[in-house]
Amino acid sequence: MEPFPAAACLTVLFSVLVSGLGFLPRGEVLQPEDSHPPSAFSLRPEAVREWQVYRLLTYIFVYEDVISLVCGAVIIWYFAGSFEKNVGSVKHCFLTVAFAILSAMVYLALRAAASESFVVADAEGFTPVALAMLGTSIVRSQMRRTLLFGINFRVALVPWLLLGATWLIPHTSLLGNFCGLLIGNIYGYGYFFSLDLPESVASHLDQKFPFRLLRRIPALKYIPGSLAERRACLSRK
Repeated sequence: MEPFPAAACLTVLFSVLVSGLGFLPRGEVLQPEDSHPPSAFSLRPEAVREWQVYRLLTYIFVYEDVISLVCGAVIIWYFAGSFEKNVGSVKHCFLTVAFAILSAMVYLALRAAASESFVVADAEGFTPVALAMLGTSIVRSQMRRTLLFGINFRVALVPWLLLGATWLIPHTSLLGNFCGLLIGNIYGYGYFFSLDLPESVASHLDQKFPFRLLRRIPALKYIPGSLAERRACLSRK
């Protein structure tokens, strides 16, 4: 079995640790309406207004139950793992943080505008960032058409079709997922050029902590920042 990409594995581990705290049994008996208290790490506008700005990032590690956590782990393995192989572990970590924060800011702005007309769920889970990564990859892909469920689609439509499919994921926020896909498309078209981490910087960070430590874990597959090293790494069995 091929080793799990290092940064994607780290994301799953953080998700288990952050969400696992909410799965632990409470010392007191809870009423049904209180059975799912708000997480201290989810993206809640009132909390951000109180300067709990860490929630702009930590919400991607929050899941309300085991089923949603399993769905999130599969999404991380498939989408984030593939993205990491294309850009390297360092750039994957950098863009995960950037996509999460930018998506959160757009989400909060749109939620404030729509709150009077619609009930909007709190954004949580890795799906917005996964869609941002998918949107970036699709925009920069040379492919124009692909088969999906046996039907020939334009490649550019695939992320938007998957956005609709996220309705099936428990406790997901469609608005949050839309914001992630929007940010990924904007980045893919080059409008966030300042977020492009130079290959030389990524290669330099490969030798620094904590990435140097990740390289030494034999069960994980660390993807180098250099394109030549990345191709050599992925070509090895």
